[in-house]
Amino acid sequence: MVIDFNEIKEVAMMNFKGGIGELDTRNYVEEGCRIMLSRLQPGASSGEHTHVGDGEIVYVIKGEATFCYDGVNEVVYAGQVHYCPDGHTHYMKNETEDEVLYLAIVK
Repeated sequence: MVIDFNEIKEVAMMNFKGGIGELDTRNYVEEGCRIMLSRLQPGASSGEHTHVGDGEIVYVIKGEATFCYDGVNEVVYAGQVHYCPDGHTHYMKNETEDEVLYLAIVK
């Protein structure tokens, strides 16, 4: 199966999950799985949330993202992955002047 994000409309979301600022995203969703190609704008963040019954993998394609994972800040650079397993809490913020482009998979 091929998922072509060029064929999925990008949606601008403000204050995602209670965060701050703009997140632009293209989402493929089916039962039990979400695959998202997203851009987090400078100064923006997602809201803190706990994964229950699933986990999330975030591969940073471009830029630098700061994750607060179970209360500890971790910087993730392009080419690196952040993983938040079931039962853990995290949020993501962009503390840079450039957007962060990333692929996230929740399953």
